[in-house]
Amino acid sequence: MLKSLNYKPYSKFIESLANKLTKFYYSKLNKSFKVSNKLKGKGYDPVTSADKAFEKFIRKEIKKKFPDHQIIGEEFGQSKSKSKFSWVIDPIDGTRSFVIGNPTWSNLISLNYKGYPVLGLANFPILKKYYYNSSLTSAYVSENGKKRKIKVNHKATFSNMKLSAAFHGTLSLNQQKKIPKILKRMQFPCADALSYSHFAEGKLDVVIQCGNKIWDIHPLIPIIQAARGIVSTWKNDEPKKAGNIICSSNKTLHNKMLKILKPVSK
Repeated sequence: MLKSLNYKPYSKFIESLANKLTKFYYSKLNKSFKVSNKLKGKGYDPVTSADKAFEKFIRKEIKKKFPDHQIIGEEFGQSKSKSKFSWVIDPIDGTRSFVIGNPTWSNLISLNYKGYPVLGLANFPILKKYYYNSSLTSAYVSENGKKRKIKVNHKATFSNMKLSAAFHGTLSLNQQKKIPKILKRMQFPCADALSYSHFAEGKLDVVIQCGNKIWDIHPLIPIIQAARGIVSTWKNDEPKKAGNIICSSNKTLHNKMLKILKPVSK
């Protein structure tokens, strides 16, 4: 892992990048856009001209500042180098939300060191706020120019937890019937990265999602962990492997949720 004193240039960069991305959206992308379906008749996975424009912009900013670093992006793949640092980019997380004008979409970016996410940014241009971490133990939300430290709600219990979950068509109805305790408690809307961000802020106590790609979850892992949250796969594996992800605000709750998920986590 990076030593604490090495974080500053990177966290300053992601903070300035958040502001640049919001300005870029309003100056260049806040207009009509083209939508195409990546899956072409085998399902629906939209991509827009804005996704590609955002990723090109992010890549250009990273290259200017850290020319030798590797970059992995959802739309334009991987640019390899010998550097131990790599940036993982989801130019628009929540493209479906973006397409219908829902403001919950975000730009997600993580800095990985030796393959492990150490710094993350979740920037929400329409909501005028962004979440990030500046070290292994400090996470923040910046809203309307005001920054404050965030942490999860450690006191949550199974009986009073606020749970947000979405299965994104990954779990069949028969599989969902195996986890009735979760279905019964899914009382809060799930909105892609915003749910993970709200969790880090202590507004939600458990978030469960299916089928996350590395660019969906890597940028959130360091933010969640710096806010003292627990994040893993449903099999209690390293979250950097992506896939089915759960985060909980304390160990007792996490273990309880993993046990309930067991019938569908094989």
